[in-house]
Order: sequence, then C-alpha cells, then structure tokens
Amino acid sequence: MEILIKPTNKTITATQGSTLLEAFLENQIPISYSCLSGRCGTCRCKVIEGTVSGPSAAEGRLAQHGQFVLACQSRIETDSIIEIPEPDEIITHPTKTVKAQIVAYDVLSNDVRSLKLKINKGFEYSPGQFANLTFWREDGTRSYSMAGVTEDDLLEFHIRLVPNGRVTSKLDEHIEIGASIKLNGPLGASYLRRKNNDPMLCVATGTGLAPILSIVRGALESGMKNDIHLVFGARTEEDLYGLGYLDHLATEYTNFQYLIALDHANPNSTSFRGLVTDAIAAHFPELKNWRIYLAGAPAMVEAASLACTKRGADIERIYADAFYPSGV
Repeated sequence: MEILIKPTNKTITATQGSTLLEAFLENQIPISYSCLSGRCGTCRCKVIEGTVSGPSAAEGRLAQHGQFVLACQSRIETDSIIEIPEPDEIITHPTKTVKAQIVAYDVLSNDVRSLKLKINKGFEYSPGQFANLTFWREDGTRSYSMAGVTEDDLLEFHIRLVPNGRVTSKLDEHIEIGASIKLNGPLGASYLRRKNNDPMLCVATGTGLAPILSIVRGALESGMKNDIHLVFGARTEEDLYGLGYLDHLATEYTNFQYLIALDHANPNSTSFRGLVTDAIAAHFPELKNWRIYLAGAPAMVEAASLACTKRGADIERIYADAFYPSGV
C-alpha cells in the first residue's frame, strides 16, 4: 500500500493491516504519540483519501474522506492520503506509570484543592497535558491536568471537590502527606504549540485553569513573544482562585493579559458580566490566525469553540481539553 503524507508530500510504502503509526515510524515520518493505546489522542491525524479501519472521531469503524483518526489504532486498508497536523510540533513523551509522593494538599477555593506530588525519576510533559492519578484501587483513578511546567520541582494538580463524588468527596479526609499514589502519563493532545508567532486566546472555567496555566507559563517562561490573552470564567467571585498569580504574570510579562468573566458578578465588581462566550464576543471580534486553547466543562468547550470559529478561528488551531465527569 502507498501512503501519501501531507503536508510534506512524501510517499511511503506500508503493509495492509498495519497501523498508521507503525507505518509512520518504520518510514521515519515524524508524528506525536504517547500512550499507544488510543487513550491520549496525541497521534491524531486526518484521512484525506482512502480507508482505514478502527476508531475515528465519528465513532465509525471505517474512516475516510476528512475524518480524524488515531494513528496507533487505525489499520491501513487501501492506498491513502493522510494529513499529519503541524508536523513541526511533534512531541514523543513516553507514557509511563510511576509512584508519586504527596508533599502538599492546599485549599485554593471553597471547592478546589491544590495537590502537589514529588516523583524521584524524571517526568517530562508538554504544557497542557494531563495524567491519571490513582488514589486507591477500587474506582480510585481520575484524570487531572498538570498546572505547572516540566522544570518545576513538583507536579501540581487542581482538584475540584464534588459533593458525593466517589473520590473527590473523600480527599479532604483521607489525603495523607507523605503517602504515595500511582501516576500514569503524560496524556493529551491539547498541548502548547511553540513554533509560531500567532496570538493566543486561552479560555478556562473552573479547574480548567490548571492546564491553561501550564500553557501560559510554558509560553512565557520559554521566551515566546506571542500576545497571550486569558479569559477565566466562573459563576461567582467565590469560585475564583489563582488571581494573585495571574496578576504576577501580567506584571512580569507585557505580552500577557487576562480578564475575568462571571455569570453572577457583584454589583461593584470590575469583572466582565456574562459567560466566557459573551466575553469572547465582546473582546475578540476577529480570531483569524489565532491559536485557541480551551479547558473546562464540555458544554463550555463546545460553545467557546463555536464562538471562536464564528470569528474566523481555524478549527484545526483550536486545542480543547474538556473535563468529562467520571463519578468524581
């Protein structure tokens, strides 16, 4: 089988039935990958022509004609044309399972906690990625995004406590400083793209601030000069956290600024009144050639993505991390 790779226009030969990822790696085609099991979404690519079998973005068994697929799960059925998004932004952090020691557990807001972990061995990830944390064996694994950058001494996660949640409702009582938990990662394809000068719009609600902070810090601390705008949304002022650190970043870096959007703002509040989508409409009328990073509840991510594309954003430059509930 012949596979034409876009946008490099390189043609490779592959065996029918092999996965796209196997074919890419055998022919030295650069592509991001991590978990090799279809969980992380890092190896996403697009079928332009031809047919592959396996899971697709449309949940079909056969993928073709513009569908996104996961290279590690998609088997070659015919000659094909495959597009690899942003071949110059490849990451290959291997997913691994390690033991992590709890060194801090702090209150960030009425229902958000900061969990800091120490790992003896190196743990590399790209800003915006996440990991699976296993607090106890029976239904004790949940996914959380790193809030920092690889250079930090500790891994930090922001955890929202959900009433009656099977895991989070028990953390305040059961977390023990010095205890160990299991960590599996890094995972996720909504990571910082560094090799561009495009302005960046980052949108977060709730603990979606964690991966967005990672992305913002990763960009600023690596010397990226892109204009970076953050919209942080919440229901009320009591649900906000991290504003002191955002003020610090805005003071330290002239290319970063942020605004707060509150569903229910106090009468004397200086925050934007409305949803994050309202803030996007009011402050960002033109988003052509912007990079968009979204993190938060699925409904927000979907609505914000639509709001951005309506204002000219390219859907393939929108990187989204939706936080789906899992009996939290």
